[in-house]
Amino acid sequence: MTALPPIRPARDADSEPLAALIAASFAEYPNCHFVWEEFPELREPATSFAARGGKLWIADAPGGGIAGSLGATPVPEQNAVELTKVYVDPAFRGAGLAQALFAEALAFAEQGDFAEMMLWSDTRFTRGHRFYEKLGFRRWAGERYLADVSATWEYHFRKPLIPMPLPAAP
Repeated sequence: MTALPPIRPARDADSEPLAALIAASFAEYPNCHFVWEEFPELREPATSFAARGGKLWIADAPGGGIAGSLGATPVPEQNAVELTKVYVDPAFRGAGLAQALFAEALAFAEQGDFAEMMLWSDTRFTRGHRFYEKLGFRRWAGERYLADVSATWEYHFRKPLIPMPLPAAP
């Protein structure tokens, strides 16, 4: 098996290759379009995540470009970490790269003593939904509409990190 590409913290210089990875991922789905104006955080991705107390990890593709990405940002009012920018180039899917990126975010969440992880995912990204469920995320009731160029509807997923206490015996 081929070794996974190295994972590192994002840099602001990752802007263009990260946008290219996301645009290519969107292009796999009907009527899912990448428009720069809808992703201002991608102009300076490392700075954007750091300004919100978060981190963005990048896996460099051999020969250039980005093989995968995953970001985590604290949501203090919910004692949670929100995952975003979860993308893996098709050439690296099924090889463990997404799990390795997720492990970085999980360590970040555990280090911050957050009670859970959460994310929103386009309703069209069914392969991603299966991955999230495999990691222990559960889909919550309800959807949200983004009113973006792709007319995106998203599902909400959550994963507890701190075991819930059992009820006291009667």
